[in-house]
Amino acid sequence: MLDLILIPIAGYLLGSVSGSLVLGRFRNIDIRAQGSGNAGGTNALRILGWKFALAVIVIDVGKGILAAGMLPQLAPWLSASPASHLTLGAMAGFAAVLGHIWPIYFRLRGGKGAGTAVGVVAILAPWCILPLVLVWIFTIIGTGYVGLATVLAGLSLVPSMWLLGPDPLPLPLGLLAVGLAVLLVFTHRSNLTRLKSGTENRFEKARLIKRRR
Repeated sequence: MLDLILIPIAGYLLGSVSGSLVLGRFRNIDIRAQGSGNAGGTNALRILGWKFALAVIVIDVGKGILAAGMLPQLAPWLSASPASHLTLGAMAGFAAVLGHIWPIYFRLRGGKGAGTAVGVVAILAPWCILPLVLVWIFTIIGTGYVGLATVLAGLSLVPSMWLLGPDPLPLPLGLLAVGLAVLLVFTHRSNLTRLKSGTENRFEKARLIKRRR
């Protein structure tokens, strides 16, 4: 029982280590005060360039990998009858995404959770990664909207989890897919609002279809 409590808490605390905010302190900058105000990789790219953004993405994806893959291995130390590795991995991974969005170390103002979610999915449901990446890339190429691409990629988790995963699909994976999809829509709600009003920023350099015309 203790494993079902402590491992998700550890996942949240790990997720609260925001890559952009930790690295930003070495450069005396808080990227939440600039650009979109988001502490994620896209805003890091806009503000400080691709090298900084790459380091941010590595940290944010990495903590999802650690939460989902490594933290469940602590379960035997916490309980005589621990929950399954899959259940604990899904709980810890989801908690890490929550920590990234609402980090306890940074006044609950973090990123939008996409990078950490990718790390979690890569460990627990690697068959979803290719569809997720393809949806994201083709949306970027076709529209130039990063937020829309991330939302659609997140939503693709649900069908790809069921259609490409094991049959029957374990309940923890089904709940994880739905939970992550809902979270990504929620954290990108401002992007969707701006998209509806026609004020959303485009990443024009990635909009290859338009450039080829």
